[in-house]
Amino acid sequence: METAFTPLQSLFGGSLIGLSAVLLMLTLGRVMGATGILAGVFAPASQKDWLWRVAVILGMMTGPWVVFLATGNMPVVEAEMSHNALVVGGVLVGIGVTLGAGCTSGHGVCGLARMSPRSLVAVLVFMGFSVATVYVLRHVVGA
Repeated sequence: METAFTPLQSLFGGSLIGLSAVLLMLTLGRVMGATGILAGVFAPASQKDWLWRVAVILGMMTGPWVVFLATGNMPVVEAEMSHNALVVGGVLVGIGVTLGAGCTSGHGVCGLARMSPRSLVAVLVFMGFSVATVYVLRHVVGA
C-alpha cells in the first residue's frame, strides 16, 4: 500500500479546517469538534444551538459537491478493506472518542491551539496508536 504525497492539497485542506475552527470560535464561541457537534444535533441546548450544528454537518456533507463543481470530478475515496472492517473501525473510533472526551478535530485542532494539557495528552495517545496501527498493519499483518 502506497501513501499519496499531496502537500499542496493537504496545506489547502488544513488551512480551511483551521479557518473554520477560528471562525466558529469567533462567531459562536464554540470548539470545532466534529463528534461534539454531531452529538449536539441529537441533544441540542436550544433551537439556535441545533441550527448551527446542522449547518456545520451539512457543510461537511456538501464538501465533495463543491469540489465537483470546481473541478468537474468527484473526490475519490478508496477504502481497501471489507465493510465489516469499516464497521469495526467505526465502533472503535466511537469508543475512543467517548473515552478521550473528544475527537481529533476537537483536541488536535482546537485543544492544542488553546494550549489544553488534556488535549495534548489526547493527541499524543491518538498519534501513538495511529503509528502503532500502521506499523502492525503494514509490517506485521502485511496489509
